[in-house]
Amino acid sequence: MSSTRHRPPRRLLGVLAASAVAFTLFSSATTAAGAADSAATASQSITGTATRSAAAQSLSTSTPVVFVHGYTGSASNWVAAMSVFRANGWSSSNLFAYEYNSYGNNITNAQGLAAYVDSVKARTGAAKVAIVNHSMGGLVSQYYLKVLGGNASVSHLASIAGANHGTTAAGACLVYTTCQQMYPGSSFISQISSGDETPGSTKYATWYSACDGVIIPYTSTRLDGATNNNVACQTHIGYLTDTVVLGQIARFVAS
Repeated sequence: MSSTRHRPPRRLLGVLAASAVAFTLFSSATTAAGAADSAATASQSITGTATRSAAAQSLSTSTPVVFVHGYTGSASNWVAAMSVFRANGWSSSNLFAYEYNSYGNNITNAQGLAAYVDSVKARTGAAKVAIVNHSMGGLVSQYYLKVLGGNASVSHLASIAGANHGTTAAGACLVYTTCQQMYPGSSFISQISSGDETPGSTKYATWYSACDGVIIPYTSTRLDGATNNNVACQTHIGYLTDTVVLGQIARFVAS
């Protein structure tokens, strides 16, 4: 009260003091209740966020992954990769390896990949798959996604040391159609690299290294429009057991 007012009777002061104490206690109780409610709300929010994150992770790791080997490769090339993917949440039932004829024709191999992806989608009930390729598998994958319209069925494409723009190393095996197609400047390379190299809504990423030794030039792997990852030093075959790079790829596919 203002100091200019007359002092109230003691009885009135007692009433006011009692009222003030009551008001303070009520305010404290209300604040405590509000804090409890806020804590509960925060807890529910955190739980809800964690549940949504777990659901998103479960959804992403339920995407089937199709691995596509390179020249003279096979499904056995992907033992380490599949182990890394399982460690990152994938079930073995969602991991597949496509095999093709390394000495035939990559157009036929891409058509085979299209049929294989369709069979995986039918088997798993998934609308899309992710593709992880290595070396010449990059050519097979790119032809499927770009020329055959496979990008509509592929959520992610990860190219590991892919021969996406060819390699001069293919000069050592030009007796085979696949190697002719893999040589820089071939009509096959021109077909998959002209215009948009990363069509559709598919997420694209590549991993390449100056230490590759087989993809020459090593920058051949890069794709315009992709997330291109320059690995400090890794050999062409070394990628297949490089758990660090394979872990990055698993996380990319889960993104």
